[in-house]
Amino acid sequence: RPALQLRGGARPAVGSAPLAAPVRQGSVKELRGGGGIDWALIAYFAGWYYGNYYYTLNNKLALKAAGGATGFPVTIGFMQMLIGSIYAIYLWAAPDCRAAPNVSFDDLKAIVPVAACAAGAHLSSIFSMNLGAVSFAQIVKAIEPAFAAVLGVTLYGKTVSKAKWLCLIPVIGGVCLASMKELDFSVAALLAACVANLFAAFRSNENKKLMDTPGLADRIGSTGNQFAISTLIGCLCLAPFFLALEASRFGEFMKLFKEVPALRNNLLTSGLYFYLYNELSTLTIKKTSATTQSVANTAKRAIVIVGVAIALGESLEPIKLLGCSICIGGVLLYSLVK
Repeated sequence: RPALQLRGGARPAVGSAPLAAPVRQGSVKELRGGGGIDWALIAYFAGWYYGNYYYTLNNKLALKAAGGATGFPVTIGFMQMLIGSIYAIYLWAAPDCRAAPNVSFDDLKAIVPVAACAAGAHLSSIFSMNLGAVSFAQIVKAIEPAFAAVLGVTLYGKTVSKAKWLCLIPVIGGVCLASMKELDFSVAALLAACVANLFAAFRSNENKKLMDTPGLADRIGSTGNQFAISTLIGCLCLAPFFLALEASRFGEFMKLFKEVPALRNNLLTSGLYFYLYNELSTLTIKKTSATTQSVANTAKRAIVIVGVAIALGESLEPIKLLGCSICIGGVLLYSLVK
């Protein structure tokens, strides 16, 4: 399996840690130590958490440096996907780095719905974090299972047990509680986070259908290739929105990019972090059980919410923390019950 090698790149933003060391996706046996410890899996978890935290932090800093609510959220989202696409192409082009996939045009067309939904979720999340507190956006994004349940039942013919429906009560209630004392509350930020959840729910359901395509996994070749193709197509899906909404102001954006180090450094690092943490999370999911995934994702979200709120000086009122805890606890229960 290929190696993820980060060669070159921008200086990390002020206040951020350097980029994580590349994680080699080599044989599990090569990375196992004594006592049956799966060091590869530990490295994937560490990279996933580290990258997610610093992507969220650097993304918000880039948005602020670009002007905040009146700035360039679409340009930043598109550029982040473009940075990931360039890195993916580099991995295919570099000798002994990653074998290119052997997919047909029909395969690429089949991947479009998943990639488009992933791009939509990414851009909507950026809008939410740009218009309000990052911690609040993350809390609202935690209710994605509610959207997935409703879509699965109504559009994909799936069934959801009564126990799972009941688990959604504390999830939604926790978000309502956290909203009561949110000092930086914005209806637009709430709606954008909900749209991100909707796209993410569609992506999850479409991805399950996609992976049932006979022989597709073999033609793609690896988990890394799967995410790389999705990133490239997702970048193309965002291009029309960039051209329609902010391309006319691109000269203004480039002037800021050259003159404001906080924008330049945080944009470049957030683009790399976004690509790397998503690929590492995919690798982690493939190597763990559903229960482990649920616990790990819950812990990751809690770390990101609290850590980024502290780093950015966002409000952490007791009632907001209580609502956050109830919501995340409900998500964990929903993931674990049958």
